[in-house]
Amino acid sequence: MKPEQFNGLFDAVVEEYHRWDDVDRACANPYAPGSLEFLLYAKNWIDTVQWHLEDIIRNPDIDPAEALVIKRRIDKSNQDRTDMVEYIDSMYYSMFKDVKTLPDAGINTETPAWAIDRLSILALKIYHMRIESLRTDATDGHIAKCREKLSVLLQQRKDLTSAITELLDDIAAGRKYMKLYRQMKMYNDPELNPVLYQKS
Repeated sequence: MKPEQFNGLFDAVVEEYHRWDDVDRACANPYAPGSLEFLLYAKNWIDTVQWHLEDIIRNPDIDPAEALVIKRRIDKSNQDRTDMVEYIDSMYYSMFKDVKTLPDAGINTETPAWAIDRLSILALKIYHMRIESLRTDATDGHIAKCREKLSVLLQQRKDLTSAITELLDDIAAGRKYMKLYRQMKMYNDPELNPVLYQKS
């Protein structure tokens, strides 16, 4: 699967979510489990649900008890997202493990999957900015600003897609190499978060 195909897949996930617009709806992933497509679909579904949970929790009239439940859910979603990205990176690492790197090969500032993570979020920004640019109940100024922002987001997606393509080509050709670094998030770990381990 080529990086330019990722955008179509992410757009399809976002569209599918908005058929229901329900943060509790289960992901109906149409791809074969274990495939890259399956993982990207699941990852973007996580991102899309979390996007809407972030909207909900910012309601100034939200009940504090409900807000806490949603905050815990967002924390879990963040961990799921990180785990998914790291799993996708493991797939790429395995894919490229036999590539002979060139003597002057360098390393990228981020791994392929973390770059793809940014592409997934861009799909959401583009969808929602397009919605804002088409509103009939907003001012002309709001519409103009949103159209300008949408244009920037579309260019950003084009540039990022090109950069990911180049990164994967460079790794495949040995011009760059990748390492697997874990995020090592500490706040969810009862052995690393002092608030949690001092309770036990």
